[in-house]
Formats: sequence, structure tokens, C-alpha cells
Amino acid sequence: MSTYADRLKALRDQLKSQQLDGFVVPLTDEHMSEYVGDYAQRLAWLTGFQGSQGSAVVLPQEAAMFVDGRYTLQVREQVDGSDYQYVKIPDTSIADWLGEHAPEGGRIGYDPWLHTRAWVVEATKALAERGAELVPVTANPVDAIWADKPQPSDAKLVVQSDEAAGQSSAAKRAEIAEWLETRKADAVVLSALDSIAWTFNVRGKDVIHTPVALAYAIVHADGTADLFVEPDKVTDDVTKHLGNAVRVQPRDAFAPALRSFSGKRVAADPERAVAAIFDMLDEGGAKPLAVRDPAILAKALKNPREIAGHRAAQAQDGVAVVRFLRWIEEEAPKGGITELSAAAKLLEFREALGGLKDTSFETISGYGKHGAIPHYRVTEESSLPLEVGSLYLVDSGGQYEAGTTDITRVMPIGEPTAEMKDRFTRVLKGHIALDMAIFPDGTVGGQLDSFARKPLWDAGLDYPHGTGHGVGSYLSVHEGPQRIAAPNYPGGGPNEPLRAGMILSNEPGYYKAGEYGIRIENLVLAVAKDIPGAELPMLGFETLTFVPIERTLIDKSLMTAEEIAWLDAYHAKVEELLGPQMDGEDLAWLKAKCAPL
Repeated sequence: MSTYADRLKALRDQLKSQQLDGFVVPLTDEHMSEYVGDYAQRLAWLTGFQGSQGSAVVLPQEAAMFVDGRYTLQVREQVDGSDYQYVKIPDTSIADWLGEHAPEGGRIGYDPWLHTRAWVVEATKALAERGAELVPVTANPVDAIWADKPQPSDAKLVVQSDEAAGQSSAAKRAEIAEWLETRKADAVVLSALDSIAWTFNVRGKDVIHTPVALAYAIVHADGTADLFVEPDKVTDDVTKHLGNAVRVQPRDAFAPALRSFSGKRVAADPERAVAAIFDMLDEGGAKPLAVRDPAILAKALKNPREIAGHRAAQAQDGVAVVRFLRWIEEEAPKGGITELSAAAKLLEFREALGGLKDTSFETISGYGKHGAIPHYRVTEESSLPLEVGSLYLVDSGGQYEAGTTDITRVMPIGEPTAEMKDRFTRVLKGHIALDMAIFPDGTVGGQLDSFARKPLWDAGLDYPHGTGHGVGSYLSVHEGPQRIAAPNYPGGGPNEPLRAGMILSNEPGYYKAGEYGIRIENLVLAVAKDIPGAELPMLGFETLTFVPIERTLIDKSLMTAEEIAWLDAYHAKVEELLGPQMDGEDLAWLKAKCAPL
């Protein structure tokens, strides 16, 4: 099966052998993760799609790829349109599409370990309109044809010290026990990998870019817990760290454990626990309680130690990014640099400073038309040379034990056009507006989203993604529940009230299809604001990311005095923070970039 067309045919043959008329292939794992291990990359193996979110549906005579607005260009580059039709979500959902395209009376398969129960209900209802049914499979048909499918990682767990975490695992479990008591529940299932890592103060290397370990956990009302993980992955140090209150069990003991709660109230998160978990609780006679995982909000509210660690990670990461941007400015116009070699050079600068555990996601290294693909992933086949005449966009981040970083900057290769400057300045104005926003405690991110869009809207422009996502503390670079996004944009949907201690990205952008892309991203911390005469508790943002914003792309005539003052103050802080860590030509370059506008 050397081609994706061959793989599609093989899957259709496999479905026929399993008496199925279709199958849904999501890009996730049994933990509903965004980033997944190699063993769970079924969608990429089947279709060639390299984005971080998407799904495919395969029927006997047709197949479809479902992606949101971030990937409408990328999917066309990576997935053959003669094999798959392209469907944009949320304009059309998978369930709605199945309700229109599934064969009358057909049997559509799904893996209950890769979907939520809400999705199962929605798809079942849509298929019923055609007299079709949704059928759970016990063996995933993609796995049956994926001959060289990788095995799950066997990397060891490592301890995240209480000093770095700012709170012991025992204290976190005690708070979860109190949470269970208020809900008169006996236990809670934790299936999200970052929730487990946070709750037990452990980290792992099972998923690229995200320091988590493949595991499940059940925390009980007395504060004890069962951690289901392959025994060979648990070192003596981890065993000692977990203590007697945490029982380590093999991963395959998780399913039987779920069936052992007859008559007990067991909480599980309907957004993060797959349908199979609820199915097994039902089979065992438990009384499932569909509520949000108690670790979700707790880990989003960073404690003082986590905030201090994040600032330290940003200070180090900023030096690497500055050295890289200087290198791009000086070397790219000479020729010989590609998107792929540029990404490798940025990694080299980060690694040279020491302490880098991993990148926090696959570096988005996009020149020209590839910069217009918001979540572009460069490959050997797609890598373009950086040539004079367009813009280079780089969105990247690092995983450090102290914290997780995420930053986007844009550099012109040669002289930018007036249009590029106009668009860049409008993006900057939106970025500044959001950074300076003052709002009541409890405001949801969707209410702030338009702050960043207005300068673009004024010119009849917009961007096809949310404006901000939450960020973890040496965990996932995309962390909920907080976000800054309107419901109709990727990353949107129900919005979480913003609270002091939450870290978010501020990343408006502009993308001209086939030509260039712009995005300016810093991370910010929600903090309390003392407003004289205020009648409500108020919040604002403290900037956490400090790297120069490219001045040659700014049209100063579009900037207000207040915006120029913000930029000058920001650059003064960049120089103050990074200058003492730099010398020679690097320092001279930094000072020039940070001079008052």
C-alpha cells in the first residue's frame, strides 16, 4: 500500500469484511488528545493529512475530509481531491454529512474509544433519518490494514517536583476529594493525559511535543487513587513520589475497574472521556455523573510558582528567538535557506541554551503562500526556499521544565510592499487592543475576541481562527478551558469566564491565500486590575512574551499615539529583560530593533 489511494481501497475492503458500509476516522486517541502518539496517527496514515485537527469518513463509493478554516488550504495540498471531497466544519458536521450521504439502511462503524458519547448520540440520530445505524467496533479497521503500525511509547514516567509544580499531588487529590464530596460522588475518572500529569505531578514522553504519559486514573472520595499505566514505565523514583495512597495498576486493568462500581456515583468528563468509558460504567451498574474533570479549571489557574517558572522560560526562550530572527534577516536574502532548514536552525538556537525538553508543537515555518496556511506543517516535499520578495512567518514554542512557550513573529525577506505593511499594522493594532483590554472578572473570551479583529474589520478583512488559547505549565500548549474566540471560529464554542492566573495566547492574524500570512503572537497572563472608582472586580493582561515585533513592517501613519506608546514600552521591556543575556552583534541588533518607534 504505497499510495494513499491504495490505503483507501484496502480500508473499503476491510470494512466489507467487517460487514460495515462506512467508518469514521478522527484525529485523536483514546484520551481525546489534540496531539497524539505515532500509534494513533490513523488519519495521517490513511489520508496524508498532517494537520492537528480533522476527521475522515469513508463510504463504499465516496469519502470526505472534514477540517476547519485553519486547514482549508493545507488539506488541498496534502489530501488527493480525487479520493476525498473537502468538507468545512462547522459549516457541516460529520453527523449531518452522514445523514445525507450514508447508504440507506447502512451500517456505519465507529471506534468507541475515539469518540465522545455526545458525538455518538448526534451521529445515531442523523443516521436514523436514512434508516442507517451507527455500529461500535471492537477492532479498529484502520489498525487491521496498517501493517507497520508503531507501538505505543515505552518511555519512563518522570517526577515533576513539588517545587516546580507549586503544589503536591497529595494536596491536589485532597481538593479533588472535596470536589467529589460536594457532588456526593464516590470517584472520578481522569482520562485526559494532561489532567493526569498535573494531578499526580508526573510527566512523560509518550506524545510528541506534550510531556505526558499514556495512562488513566481514578481518584476516590478518600483522596486515594488508582493510576493505570504500563508497569515497566514506572521507576522507583516515581513509585516513591506517588506514595502508598496511589495504587499503580496495569493499563489493561482500567476497563475492568470501570465495571466494578455497581451502585456507585462515578464522575467522568463528557468532553474528555470517550464513549467506551461511559459504556463500561453503565455495564457495571454504576451511576455515571457527566461533569467536567475537576483538574481542568484547577490547572488553568496558575499558582505563583508556575507563573514564576513561566516567566523564566520566556526569558530564556526569547533569547533563542531573537538570535534566530537576526539570522533570518541577515542570511535569508543571500539564498540557500528553506522553510525546513530555518525550522532546524531555530531548534538549534533553542537547544544551545540548554534545558529544552522538546518543542511545544511542530514549528510552523511558512514562507510566502505557505504563511497563508495558519497551521502549515513543513515537510521535505513541501519546503520552499526563503526568497526575496515575500514574508516569512514562524510560529514556534519550547517545552521547558519551568514552563511552556508559544510565539509567532513575521520577518520580511527583502522590502515589504505597502499592502504587507498595512495588513501587518492592522494585526498589530488588534494585538495591542487585546493586550490593553480591561474587563470585568468573569468576562468570557468570546467577548474580547472582536477587540483584536476591529482594525481588520475596518478594512473589510478578517482571519479564520480564534484569537487566543490557554497554555499549560510544562504541559499542553493548547490548554482549556479558557480561550478567546467567537463561537463560529475554530477554538470557539462555549466560553469559559476568564479568571486571574490564566495564561492565554494573543494571536490575531491575516492570510492572503496563495501569497503571504501574518500573525503576531504573545502569551499573556490574566491579572487583577486596580481601577479607581471601579464598582466591579476588574481584570487585564500582563504580557509574558518578550521578543521584538518587526518594525520595518509597521506603517506608523496607521498607529495612534497610545499604540506607539505601547509598542515603545513593550520594546523597552524586551531590551531590559533580554539585553543582559546577550552581547556583541546580537545585543546591537536587539537594541536597534527595540529603539523607540
